[in-house]
Amino acid sequence: MLTQKEVQQLDEQYIAHTYARYAMPLAQGSGSQCRDFNGKTYIDFGSGIGVNSLGFCDPAWAQAVAEQARTLSHCSNYFATEPCVLLAQEVCRRTGMSKVFFANSGAEANEGAIKAARKYASQKGKTGGKIVTLVNSFHGRTMTTLTATGQKEMHVDFDPFMPGFDYAQAGNLEDTLQKLDGAVAVMMEMIQGEGGVNMLEKEYVAAVAGYCHAHDILIIDDEVQTGAGRTGAFLCCEHYGLRPDIVTMAKGLGGGLPIGAVLLSEKVQGVFSPGSHGSTFGGNPIVCAGALAVLKQMDAAFMQAVADKGAMMKKALLGMPGVAAVSGCGLMIGISLAQGTAKEAAAKCLEKGLIVLTAKDKLRLLPPLNIAQEHIDAGLAILGQVLAELA
Repeated sequence: MLTQKEVQQLDEQYIAHTYARYAMPLAQGSGSQCRDFNGKTYIDFGSGIGVNSLGFCDPAWAQAVAEQARTLSHCSNYFATEPCVLLAQEVCRRTGMSKVFFANSGAEANEGAIKAARKYASQKGKTGGKIVTLVNSFHGRTMTTLTATGQKEMHVDFDPFMPGFDYAQAGNLEDTLQKLDGAVAVMMEMIQGEGGVNMLEKEYVAAVAGYCHAHDILIIDDEVQTGAGRTGAFLCCEHYGLRPDIVTMAKGLGGGLPIGAVLLSEKVQGVFSPGSHGSTFGGNPIVCAGALAVLKQMDAAFMQAVADKGAMMKKALLGMPGVAAVSGCGLMIGISLAQGTAKEAAAKCLEKGLIVLTAKDKLRLLPPLNIAQEHIDAGLAILGQVLAELA
């Protein structure tokens, strides 16, 4: 096994420098805890940016993945497989959607959603293909999903961008409806994760949805980070009473392996035809077997536990020194600080054995959905200590 220093040296030498890595590489993880190469243990309030929905190496997930790896590891999408069709059935059952296309990431899922919306519009005789997204949104890092992302700072150095996108001010109904004139779709995150864990107002979402339904403008709900139980419901849009035309999922759905999903409502279920879209690894049997193991654990009691844990954590956070405000829903939590910076706080937490994330100027917490109470308490104790020091 490599030493920590050897891992760091090889990382520096051979890996493209696209990530501002912490100094310590990770070596092993189980549940809500992990260890570095020196044996130091960390409580994880980040879950790989929401991917490890059941924590590190969940036993049922690991067993399902291992068994499938010994049975059928991969085949082309010219053939159906049992894990793929069972996962599609379960996702559609839980969401009320009609069909699903599997990809490998959130960005790919959003690319698929954009293609589906534009193909639907083309079939309806609509031209232009304009899609409206929201300022401060994040939809991916491919050129098209980067264009869809409503953050100018992420656009620096990458122009020219894809045509056909416009950006509305989140929460500003007048601006949004003006931008929607002539659009074929609107793409929204109910909670803007990378944008700072900002929840859209229910009244705003309802008004936008009403306008879209009246003008045959598709609603794309980006649930890459919020989906698969993260907010205490299987999809965050359930909190809004929203029935989107297209939903995208990724991250926590796979439980630790790469997956993306484009969920299509009855209205658009027939938009894709053979040759109109595809993915070599989409619907991979191993990945789908792991995702099925994740969903099997997410029953009503599981969802209620996520909601209860989130409410408890938000209450505790609001009582901590230096906390100006808390946002989010379920176990997707943003913390605005009155003193210090989020990056400074995250670094201090890591020193004390707690992994947290940042989003804009906020601390962001995305713990495993099945995190034990003892690890919540221990993690909050570390966070409280750090915030007291900053205050």
